[in-house]
Amino acid sequence: MAQEKRLVWDLPLRLFHWLLVLSLIASWVTAELGIGWRQEHIWLGYWMLGLLFFRMFWGIVGPRHARFVSFFPTPGRLWRYIKAEFTGTADETVGHNPLGSLMVVLMILLIGLQVVTGLFSTDDIIWTGPYYPAVTNATAKKLTHLHHFNFNLILAAIALHIIAVAFHGIVKKHNLVVPMITGKKEASIVPPDQAITGSYLWRALVVILVAAGTAYWVINAAPPPPTNFY
Repeated sequence: MAQEKRLVWDLPLRLFHWLLVLSLIASWVTAELGIGWRQEHIWLGYWMLGLLFFRMFWGIVGPRHARFVSFFPTPGRLWRYIKAEFTGTADETVGHNPLGSLMVVLMILLIGLQVVTGLFSTDDIIWTGPYYPAVTNATAKKLTHLHHFNFNLILAAIALHIIAVAFHGIVKKHNLVVPMITGKKEASIVPPDQAITGSYLWRALVVILVAAGTAYWVINAAPPPPTNFY
């Protein structure tokens, strides 16, 4: 008989996760393809801004394990988990483990920085971000440089994340990928009182609309484009 499984990751959170993965890939591809794909690259930046707003709001009103308060990597949580890892006594956690939580926060900050710097960036040829007129050209160039450099940090964080997932799967025999697809973990890991009862889809729809509206407002609140770029 198949082992009973219980719901941990809600559907909106799982969709956010995989949409973010696809969006990062698409952003990298459109950046590498050059100026002919710059408009698509900018649209992807707007899309990811909306994704980030959704995750921030969902981290407040979403189900138990999606909320920041349930997994935020405090120094105490991190220290206890690291000690348990070194002594071999760390068990698989229901939601994010403290080191995984640290990666979640780091990725949100890095991608947030990437999106924000993109709003001010310039290619010195045709394209500029919507907030380019709000700063001097010198500042825009510095933010553009940071935009390019920060993506290398994102790639490094992604590589670290993949290594950690592989380590859990190969060494600790804890598959972290399948639960992020199905949303469920084995009942032996998830006590009944820690499983979630549903994905809060109607609430998610409201949050999606609020996130989309917030992103739209941020983009359209930008100053008018310059009359002469050079």
